[in-house]
Amino acid sequence: MKTNSFRATLNLVLASPRGFCAGVDRAITIVEKALEIYGSPIYVQHEIVHNKHVVQRLRNEGAVFVENIDEIPEGSHAIYSAHGVSPEVRRRAEKRKLIIVDATCPLVTKVHGEAQRYAQKKHTIILIGHHNHVEVQGTVGVAPEHIFVVGTPEEVADLQVPDESKVGYITQTTLSMDDTAEIISALKKRYPEIQGPAKDDICYATQNRQNAVKVLSKEVDLVLVVGAQNSSNSVRLLEVAQATGAAARRIESAAELDPEWLEGVKNIGITAGASAPEDIVQGIVSGLQNMYSSSNVRNLELIKEDITFALPSVLRNA
Repeated sequence: MKTNSFRATLNLVLASPRGFCAGVDRAITIVEKALEIYGSPIYVQHEIVHNKHVVQRLRNEGAVFVENIDEIPEGSHAIYSAHGVSPEVRRRAEKRKLIIVDATCPLVTKVHGEAQRYAQKKHTIILIGHHNHVEVQGTVGVAPEHIFVVGTPEEVADLQVPDESKVGYITQTTLSMDDTAEIISALKKRYPEIQGPAKDDICYATQNRQNAVKVLSKEVDLVLVVGAQNSSNSVRLLEVAQATGAAARRIESAAELDPEWLEGVKNIGITAGASAPEDIVQGIVSGLQNMYSSSNVRNLELIKEDITFALPSVLRNA
């Protein structure tokens, strides 16, 4: 971190809610409990969550992260990441006799269930999401013959479906609500009979954090979004902040703080993506406080989150 000292008082506003959601908290706890019960190594299909600090800490404790299920030795203990996997990955794991603990977020599992129901009804499924995101890849794998992925309203115009009266849409859980609304509107205009989920697929935590950053952006000169580049919900938070007209930057740790960002800035807001640990947030708070002569810190709480997801029974009963 570059050092500097500003002869000014910093007003620091922390968005609440921010950081870990119930699905991320559950996934990390699953890896920790599995290591405690079974010992290392515990293999994890993909990064358990998209945050290098979390992944490195778990790696230090004995977790081994792999991208291909076939890299895991036969008969080993393995965990699916919070992003979910396709049925094909599950079949390959069974063939390798892996002892699986599933850390898929229950909200992602909900989307997989919707895809299965549409496929059983012979519907074409439009999955709103980012083509290369690991969550999207897992969802596509649920019904690959039936699913088309669209990421923008413009892509809707290129869709060709066999029966326009049998179309349904689902969404990646970590998208921007505003962007998703535009795509859904385009889909409904093109396919008036299209069906959608009874409840929005975008997860409660994503919605809450996006709502909070919109309010936060109106109160500060600069918004810092804590999260990794490959964290979809963190990138969306940055986009939501920027869409308000606020100056906003994404940051992964206090080491990235740059005094040049802070020239003339007295009011800074901080939020964090759903996979960003609170200790990283507090490290950034401390780093900023060290750069100003004095500081005031307050929480901007819009909603209190009290949702939790149960651990898999195999861990609860161990």
